[in-house]
Amino acid sequence: MKHRIVLTVCIALFALGLIGSAVVLLMPKKSTVVIRRDSEVLYTFNLSTAPDQTLVIPYGDSSNTVEIRDGAVRVKEAECPDKTCVNMGWLRSSAMPIVCLPNHLIIEFADADRGVDAISE
Repeated sequence: MKHRIVLTVCIALFALGLIGSAVVLLMPKKSTVVIRRDSEVLYTFNLSTAPDQTLVIPYGDSSNTVEIRDGAVRVKEAECPDKTCVNMGWLRSSAMPIVCLPNHLIIEFADADRGVDAISE
């Protein structure tokens, strides 16, 4: 009986450790977001200080509507056939950027090693 209690406590601690590690790894450590098209920096925002706003970013005959709200960013609407960028939701991790291939748009957390190319106010 005593071994079962010890084993249960060990398993619970292990599970909590895994959950805690996942939460820490998925949280963005950076707050600067860069919006690029064809390797050109269009906008750079510090999400912790950026005001809530909506940007319409044109590309050819189509556009993407990018929303910045409550310290997060997403593609709210897109005039592209697959809408993958819209379905990606809010950018939460530097592991996976928001990408719209038809409109050549990438939204990602800034790489601290490369620095910031431009600032948008």
